[in-house]
Amino acid sequence: MMLKRTAAVGLLLALAACEGAPPTTLPVTGTEVASSCVLPDTLPAPHMATVRPDEVVADRPIRFHMLAVTWMPETCKAGGDGQGDLACGGENRFGWTLHGLWPNSDGRPYPRYCRPATRVSDATIRANLCRTPSVDLVQHEWAAHGTCGWETPEAYFEQAAVLYDNLKRPDPTTLASNGDRGPTAGQIRDAFVAANPGLPRDAIFIAVASGNRLREVRICHDLQFRAATCHNGGLGAPDPVVLTVEPVAG
Repeated sequence: MMLKRTAAVGLLLALAACEGAPPTTLPVTGTEVASSCVLPDTLPAPHMATVRPDEVVADRPIRFHMLAVTWMPETCKAGGDGQGDLACGGENRFGWTLHGLWPNSDGRPYPRYCRPATRVSDATIRANLCRTPSVDLVQHEWAAHGTCGWETPEAYFEQAAVLYDNLKRPDPTTLASNGDRGPTAGQIRDAFVAANPGLPRDAIFIAVASGNRLREVRICHDLQFRAATCHNGGLGAPDPVVLTVEPVAG
């Protein structure tokens, strides 16, 4: 069942301005670890993935949403993983980036590829690359997740942008645990709560890579897109776990 979304006027203006835009330098809103985002003159066409029938999960009820925010230096260290085409190995220096906004159910399997996806327009891709610095990932997020709750790519990315831009994202490299150790998962949760009054601590899921390396912070939201307790069976890394945080390159 499609949910009605409210358009974000600012993003609509950005879409109009980016149509046929030349190389652009835009501020990266809300992050303390990246000051600019340089977009190329032309963009490649997004990859249109072939979806296998067993990947389609279109009949699960949506109980809540997750806003997935990636610590891009870790993704780049691991080779990019298709998420950082414009963030890894170039002049851009990203800290936090937007992975996506994910409809979730009350357990696996999660809603995915709910209907055949249209190609995301060049203007919409360009308008979102300073949040999600990969053409293919923008297309993928619409196909895999946006089709499960929004009528159009524009409505989906508008909703994701509102949540992401309003989330204050503390720089985890400034947090310390004991001595030279990195921050604990609990310290990162506390930093997000302190930066975002009203954010429930149990709405913060911390995903790690091998070796307890910080990979993502995921904020759970209810069906009205208010930050709310996660209902997916846990919060990821427990508070006492000491994390390794890859620094921003350069």
